[in-house]
Amino acid sequence: MQLIAGPQKIVLKDVSIDSSVSFGPVADGGKGFGIGVDMVIHLPGLEREQAEKLVHDAHEVCPYSNATRGNIDVNLSVA
Repeated sequence: MQLIAGPQKIVLKDVSIDSSVSFGPVADGGKGFGIGVDMVIHLPGLEREQAEKLVHDAHEVCPYSNATRGNIDVNLSVA
């Protein structure tokens, strides 16, 4: 997130992420099982709209997100 926040002069302090991983049948009803990840991102001091945009923009450039995009269900939310 710092990669996105820095050029915008957004100061990040005490950032934390709570995540949980789930396993279950694939969403499209096909055979097998899939993986899902739910992440709750805490960005103290930021307005909700600014925090949500930062999370979305960071998700677009994150190497982990890019590697797993389309392979696992990822749900991001800002607390």
